[in-house]
Amino acid sequence: MADDPLFILILVALLGVVTVLAIGVGGFGIGGSFNAKHGNRMMRLRIIAQAIAIVLILIFIALPGGG
Repeated sequence: MADDPLFILILVALLGVVTVLAIGVGGFGIGGSFNAKHGNRMMRLRIIAQAIAIVLILIFIALPGGG
């Protein structure tokens, strides 16, 4: 499973979700101008990244031999 390119793509997508989430939550915690300027954008980007990751996971499960 670890040598499947789709599985590796899923891991990259999940890492992207975690990264965007950490930046968004960190910016919210710090507050100030970064949060005012980029807070909504980071959370929107997180939702898009999560949607992509979920679609990839569903494709992986649906393919024969996946999941």
